[in-house]
Amino acid sequence: MNSMSHALNHRLLILLSAMACMGVLTGCSIGKSETFTFTADLPPNFYYQAAAVYVPAKGETCTVPGGKNTHVGYNRHWPKDYKNESIVALYRTVSGCPLVISSIRLKIYGIYGEDRDDYSGSNATVVTREVIPPEFKKEFDPVGVSAFYGRCKWYFRTIGKTRVLRKLLICKDTDAEGNLTLGYPWAPYALNQLAGKTVKIKITIDKEEVPYMKDTWVKFPNGWKRCMGKSFEDQSAFCYGNYKDFSSYIMPDGKQCTIYPGCTE
Repeated sequence: MNSMSHALNHRLLILLSAMACMGVLTGCSIGKSETFTFTADLPPNFYYQAAAVYVPAKGETCTVPGGKNTHVGYNRHWPKDYKNESIVALYRTVSGCPLVISSIRLKIYGIYGEDRDDYSGSNATVVTREVIPPEFKKEFDPVGVSAFYGRCKWYFRTIGKTRVLRKLLICKDTDAEGNLTLGYPWAPYALNQLAGKTVKIKITIDKEEVPYMKDTWVKFPNGWKRCMGKSFEDQSAFCYGNYKDFSSYIMPDGKQCTIYPGCTE
């Protein structure tokens, strides 16, 4: 390729880049980062899955047929091929329609056993808008990182005729000091905040686990005992004031137990 052809190609690339910026949002400029990084600080054996959701940019009247390809997934096959950092595009064009990111829908997963089904997940989200009210707006530190927080808790129960123990994970939003606020973990950002920056979710886990349903287990100094209910076949097995008759249960690994979490008294 001669120097004249190389120069023409270079100018064409610049022109195409400029055209890609037009009609999407103000503030788009050549050479400016049009992505941001999402990452997570999670407890051991925790993972996240994410879906970046895109909608038509402001002023656009176009639509994407069936909404196809308006979501971009990350860590779909966790924990296999898991990546803790996800590079998220602010803008995309699908079916000729300029799109802008609207949210990142997150699922925080925790693994509690060795079997492939021994896990549970809870929701979190990042919301992006052109303008965020000042009282909700998240800030970035000097190196371009902004964090939001959540606290997760394991809830245990038994299922099935053999009373196998299963766990449910529920995560709630907190402030930086760990105080619970409202709802599941979430964070709002203005679009003009995000280019080239990093958004991070920080999750802690409560040490104490509690029963998922009230009046089904009784707490003792050395752990929890499962109420018998009407009989061992009673699926709900509420205590109903009977705090003397208890049943065994089976841990996820198949071990027969009488008290949780220590298994044997």
